[in-house]
Amino acid sequence: MAESRDATIRNRAAFYNYEILESFECGVALVGTEVKSIREGKANLTDAYALVKDGEVWLLNAHVSPYTHGNRQNHEPRRTRKLLMHKAEIERLTGRTVEKGFTLVPTKMYFKNGRVKVEIGLGRGKKLYDKRETEMRKTVDRETRAALKERR
Repeated sequence: MAESRDATIRNRAAFYNYEILESFECGVALVGTEVKSIREGKANLTDAYALVKDGEVWLLNAHVSPYTHGNRQNHEPRRTRKLLMHKAEIERLTGRTVEKGFTLVPTKMYFKNGRVKVEIGLGRGKKLYDKRETEMRKTVDRETRAALKERR
């Protein structure tokens, strides 16, 4: 399989602010200039979230910059985009997001077989002490790797 040179947009803040319990891959309904802009890596998922409404999943607040070579028919940067998922997955998500504290957070946007895909995670918000614990664990792992590398 050939390696793709297309950009992968990651939402690093999602893993910092949420404990991701489950991930789903879904397509996105986009216009042409949005696809070209995403291919250039001009998208941002930091403040984005997903919402189940009337049996459909929507991506809100995701920023896709206007295409540099676009004309007056360029897209709106923060428009609401429809996520494409199977009905059974949507019903399952509906049941889970109704539960207290669960939310849908986009973690990654990438190309797969020429189509834009978004990975959304079912997550629960982390408390401040959870964030500190995660940071401490990362620091310890980093120091351990450095010490092992130094030993060799």
